Amino acid sequence: MCTVIIRVPEHSAHPTRLLAIRDEDPARPWNPLGRWWPEAHDGVVGVRDVRAGGAWLAADEDAGRLAVLLNRADVTDRRESELVSRGGLVLDSAAGLPPAADPRTHGFNLVEVDASGARLRTWDGVALKTAELAPGTHMIAHDDVDDLGTPRIAAWLDAFRATSLDEGDRWWMPWVDVLAGSAALESTDDRAIIRDNRPYGYPTLSLLACAASVGPDGVDVRYGELHEPGHWGAGPDFT
Repeated sequence: MCTVIIRVPEHSAHPTRLLAIRDEDPARPWNPLGRWWPEAHDGVVGVRDVRAGGAWLAADEDAGRLAVLLNRADVTDRRESELVSRGGLVLDSAAGLPPAADPRTHGFNLVEVDASGARLRTWDGVALKTAELAPGTHMIAHDDVDDLGTPRIAAWLDAFRATSLDEGDRWWMPWVDVLAGSAALESTDDRAIIRDNRPYGYPTLSLLACAASVGPDGVDVRYGELHEPGHWGAGPDFT
């Protein structure tokens, strides 16, 4: 179950900051941040799911758009054979294309950021909803934005909100410090952000993170992998 922390500025002259932590099955191969779609999505950089070909996170640096996907429970009555991968939604969003009104996918939370601000699109198999994210700091996991019924959000949202982000090249470090503090919890703790979800019936562990800045000056995305899935250790080395 991935986690996104996002800070939306009061004024569009300032960038939106985002830190996204990816939980996935380590046995499911991926490509790190790169330009993996030169024909269909020229200019898009992202983290590619090798099996399905889509993206977990993607950005069009020239257009100033970024999108990242989190799974969400759904109540779809479609058969698995009728469903398609959610990764294509991320590439479409980076290209400026919103999801269809009735997506043929499992449920999702799709975070979209551009120079005008940020929004969250949610799909639960019945209704596709869109909500603009108000200025301030928010957390998103597998339920609603800032949902205090999600233990990791209840435990850490205030800490992320209390940070003053740096203005330099490594602006994300105060948030990384909060992540490092959260890693004192066992990765199976409901409150943990760096996670091992296997005891809950999911083969997923926290694998990597991306830090992104989106604003009038364009998009800057940094990528780093954990040295051991599900364990913070020294944290990712963002490049």
